[in-house]
Amino acid sequence: MPERVLVAVAWPYANGSIHLGHTAGAYLPADIFARYHRMIGNEVAMVSGSDAHGTPVTIAADQQGVSPEDIHAKFQAEFLDTWERFGISFDLFTSTHTRNHTEVAQDMFLRLLDKGYLYTDTMSQPFCTNDERFLPDRYVEGTCPHCAYDGARGDQCDNCGRTLDPEELIGLRCRTCGSSPEIRETEHFFLKLSAFEDQLLEWVRKQDHLRPNVKNFTIGYLEGGLRDRAITRDLEWGVPVPVEGYENKRIYVWFEAVIGYLSATKEWARIGGDPDKWKEFWQGECRSYYFMGKDNIPFHTVIWPAMLLGYGSLNLPYNVPANEYVNLEDQKLSTSRNWAVWMPDYLDRYDPDPLRYVLSSIMPETSDSDFSWAEYVRRNNDELVATYGNLVHRTLSMARRNFGAIPAPGGLDEQSRALLDEARETLDETGGNIADCRFRNALQSAMRLAQSTNRYLDSKAPWQAVKTDKADAARTIWTSMTVVNCLKTALFPFMPGSSEKVHTMLGLDGSVESEGWSWDPDALRPGSPLPRPKPLFRKFDESLIEEETARLGS
Repeated sequence: MPERVLVAVAWPYANGSIHLGHTAGAYLPADIFARYHRMIGNEVAMVSGSDAHGTPVTIAADQQGVSPEDIHAKFQAEFLDTWERFGISFDLFTSTHTRNHTEVAQDMFLRLLDKGYLYTDTMSQPFCTNDERFLPDRYVEGTCPHCAYDGARGDQCDNCGRTLDPEELIGLRCRTCGSSPEIRETEHFFLKLSAFEDQLLEWVRKQDHLRPNVKNFTIGYLEGGLRDRAITRDLEWGVPVPVEGYENKRIYVWFEAVIGYLSATKEWARIGGDPDKWKEFWQGECRSYYFMGKDNIPFHTVIWPAMLLGYGSLNLPYNVPANEYVNLEDQKLSTSRNWAVWMPDYLDRYDPDPLRYVLSSIMPETSDSDFSWAEYVRRNNDELVATYGNLVHRTLSMARRNFGAIPAPGGLDEQSRALLDEARETLDETGGNIADCRFRNALQSAMRLAQSTNRYLDSKAPWQAVKTDKADAARTIWTSMTVVNCLKTALFPFMPGSSEKVHTMLGLDGSVESEGWSWDPDALRPGSPLPRPKPLFRKFDESLIEEETARLGS
């Protein structure tokens, strides 16, 4: 029976371009996962959007002398272009700056308030006397009291992952002017997180399918005790607090943005012509997977589940396959130092699939990994060009040159049957790994089959056999083509563009995606015409390494 799967993907701040760290951490694994589930016939809703109300957006607006609306509009358009060019197949990529999201966020706020999970209290908040305003959490920085990292923000330390309040920072300073702000009292609404501590601990301890890093971090976080947290701020940009007398305050982004998963699903359902369909994904039988980097774990395994429990009758996350970080040339990615590979810039110069392949091969599922241009070139040339691409090109070239069409296999020998059995097992293994969010293992399974097929070709040498035993050559080439037809499916979630090219070069109609996650060894009909094959990938010159490395930090 088909299942419903909600693929909920981290919302990028609409203040800057997407880089390869973001891509490997959340967007590529989510896309691989969603593509696979669509192919096996499951009903998938893959949703996300730009976080328009995060303080990084207003900081960028202040720095550039434009409105937050201008910043958001610019990067929302750029994100959509990046997803299209890189092949990230969102069912909806929206924004928190919509009427729909405002309504859903305010409904969540009012329901929690009505049920006694929100209350008002005064809190200490940094106030910059130079700028004459209260400072949102990300407008201040200082030294983390837990790990001594200098550069921790007022809401979270990116080094140790702990959530923070601004007054906890040592050496608190205003990010705008550098002065030391005063701490003043101001009234805000608080979420009673402490009311959910026991429920959340009981829930997360039962989630044996969570990655160890996610489960252990969450349990440790909860066992440390939950404190109630303020969910409103003195801001002009964002979702207004829907309570009389508080119209000048805004629902703060860490509470508001996660509601985007729910509001996006509602928007997707309405656009699709069935406004109530969202209920099937949030109130019916459905598994929800949340893809993000490890810095977002507590928001999705503690805060968002607490909000869902408080609201009632909404599904809790099934899995949060949070990734670790990708470093760049053995250094931590840094947007301020321009130590990053920006996706729009990459896509202006290269095809998407080589990067999709390389990032999948180093995906930081259990520990930090490293991207280097040397490794990019090596994997492209040795694995894509010389292994998979060469297999496709030489197989199809021999078929067309020697037979003019798909050859007839005749009776298969033991070696050929064994390779077809391996192909069938590989497709099952690859699918199982993707379903379990083990994307590196899934890719390795498929590439092992490509290597096995190259060895099969080398041992059978059909380029020689065609001169003395054309039937044997036909058998070998047909077997290799049939395995290539399997590989195009196994590799489709990772490299969809290349798989569709292989599908076309095999002379098949339709698309890989429409065929689903299946493989028919008899799909290639002898005598069917074949178009002239073209190289699947291009080999890179070693000079690319120096050229691209020189761009970093410049």
